[in-house]
Amino acid sequence: MASATFVLKEPKSKDNTLVYLLFRYQNQTFKYSTGQKILPKFWNFTNQRAKETKKFIQYGEFNSMLQKIEDKAFDSYRMLINDNIVPTTDRMRKELNRKLQKGELAKQNNLIHFIDEMIKTSVKRPTTIFNYKQTLNQLIKFKAQYKRELTFDNIDLEFYEDYMKYCLNKNYSTNSIGTYIKNIKLFMNEAFDKKLTTNLEFKSRRFKIVSEDSENIYLTQAELSKIYKLDLSKPKDKTLDRVRDVFIIGCYTGLRYSDLFSINNENLFDKNSKLRIKTEKTGELVIIPLHTYIKEIIKKHGGIPQYKLSNQTMNESLKDIGEKAGLKESILISSTQGGVVQTKPYKKHELIGVHTARRSFATNAFLNGIPPISIMKITGHRTERSFLKYIKITQQDNANKLTNHPFFK
Repeated sequence: MASATFVLKEPKSKDNTLVYLLFRYQNQTFKYSTGQKILPKFWNFTNQRAKETKKFIQYGEFNSMLQKIEDKAFDSYRMLINDNIVPTTDRMRKELNRKLQKGELAKQNNLIHFIDEMIKTSVKRPTTIFNYKQTLNQLIKFKAQYKRELTFDNIDLEFYEDYMKYCLNKNYSTNSIGTYIKNIKLFMNEAFDKKLTTNLEFKSRRFKIVSEDSENIYLTQAELSKIYKLDLSKPKDKTLDRVRDVFIIGCYTGLRYSDLFSINNENLFDKNSKLRIKTEKTGELVIIPLHTYIKEIIKKHGGIPQYKLSNQTMNESLKDIGEKAGLKESILISSTQGGVVQTKPYKKHELIGVHTARRSFATNAFLNGIPPISIMKITGHRTERSFLKYIKITQQDNANKLTNHPFFK
């Protein structure tokens, strides 16, 4: 004689916990996740149903769903018996999924499928899409390793703890993990807004985005001068010459990588002394006075350089340029990998990348006494807190800046 009972995954939990169906037949027990969650304090352990209480107003729909699952389980079992098919747990699961139309429901409730569709239809920047794809790939690997389905309903604190362990065991950096968590929360927010889930556990304070301050460099004006004055006129240095010119424009405009390659002569105005552009990321209009170096680069090329250089080409070439310019100062960089702080020495030229330009602009402008609000009007930062993350000054830089301040006179 077959029997069905419902049990809680974690009966003593103070948070929502899954309800499982235990279907017993022929000395076997088929365990099936109902996909439903409930606080144990709202569960009637005797009746194996939700308590009929105003504190859990969904009890009617909740209990109806459990009854439906129980009825379909018995239907699945009887059908297999009547067809002379041995009711193994795999066959029971397959038949019950079919009766509950779980295949289509699972597709609708599947986080992996949702993210994949979101990426296909997104109009975000290519770098953002690439970022989303990295998070998706990590979730697919996590799913395979933990052998668990990733539905909207089970992106909970248990998932968060397991995912954090997974990332730490992979020796991912703290900021990489933080980016993955940030994207997962973004995907879940999107699903919630589209009314695909009522799960809000991802908004818990314990479901937090981890981060640590990055030890990024900036280039001083003296170092930028060395780079600008490099002789890269030989045919073999053609790519380096192009990268150098674009980089210098970035160092004196503060533009992001995507904006650097979208500007053209139409952005110039006021006798080519200023640059006006609506930034791609924020859509804000910024107006930037042009530094002498930029004016000379424009004169050299007969206008704004029109090159399409990949991020990888830029980053690789900039390290070569920095080495040629003699930027070989030794710098210790600390980062957390797999939960362990690691410190490694680097030559300064090894740390130069595309984003160094934007950081160098903000830091040099700040050190030269330009008010933060004026710099933010150019960089497009909306809060001083986010802006100050770009300011990379040493204690010596700070002391030098304060030397001529009236307070110290």
